Amino acid sequence: MAADPRITNAVASALADTIGDSLDSGTIKIYTGTNPTDADTAVGAQVLLATLTFNAAAFPAASNGVLTAAAITADSSADATGTAAWARIATSGATTKMDVTVGTAGEDINFNSVAFQSGAEVSMSALTITMPKT
Repeated sequence: MAADPRITNAVASALADTIGDSLDSGTIKIYTGTNPTDADTAVGAQVLLATLTFNAAAFPAASNGVLTAAAITADSSADATGTAAWARIATSGATTKMDVTVGTAGEDINFNSVAFQSGAEVSMSALTITMPKT
């Protein structure tokens, strides 16, 4: 068994495109609390703060394993007040694809502030997903 597999840019892009294509009209749901053990674990007591929606064509083709999202529709009125800690990215049919961390720096998704207010707009200006090659 390989101890240090490395895939080509073409393979990384094909894998990334599989994820990207599944997210057309999908969602990014932002929650409080501790993220579940893994993306297969149901959401528990965490509070849903906001839901952002991917474009009908969520991502153009990947380049070197990197997906760059098309415009993401803001949530014009956050569901609750709380501190954003993680997000679940899912298909339009609510099939979970991944969980990511949320913060103000150094996280998977970074916002200007993680203090969300009920009724306030929540928006995201850019999102990239990178398929690891090693």
